[in-house]
Amino acid sequence: MKGPRPALRSAPEGFRSDLLMIRLLMGVYWFDDALQASLKAAGWPPVTRAQSLLFANMSAGERRPSRLAANLGVSRQSVSQMIAELAERGMVRVERDPVDRRAQIVTFSDETTPLRTAASTVLKDLEGELRRRIGDDAMAGLAAALSADWGERPRVEAPGLGRSG
Repeated sequence: MKGPRPALRSAPEGFRSDLLMIRLLMGVYWFDDALQASLKAAGWPPVTRAQSLLFANMSAGERRPSRLAANLGVSRQSVSQMIAELAERGMVRVERDPVDRRAQIVTFSDETTPLRTAASTVLKDLEGELRRRIGDDAMAGLAAALSADWGERPRVEAPGLGRSG
């Protein structure tokens, strides 16, 4: 038997859905908005959401600009411009890939260590705040579900053009 559907958390006007993908996206925005506000209040230089998501991908281990672009769903040119701006600000370095000398990798500059430490502290505090808001069991379930091996991306048949479904 299904339990009651959980209430949708507050979201910007017109941005509500019972689709899990949209709820996950709203959760990412919740974290990023709170992270950016906390860092700004502490005097850290601002970054755009796209730059923040680029940093998140880099923190997760992605270093190749082509993969960063694919993960962000933007063109390689857009990521190159973003990386160039961040390099100019002294936040990242672009280096030759030691494994494939034809390719480049993006790394955090040493100067960002205090910023990355501050961001990590804020994100841990936000996780604690979320735990207080939704409870230990819900937080454990969320962490377990997001950490589980979801397997290969499935191919699901979409309704064809002109069909409803």
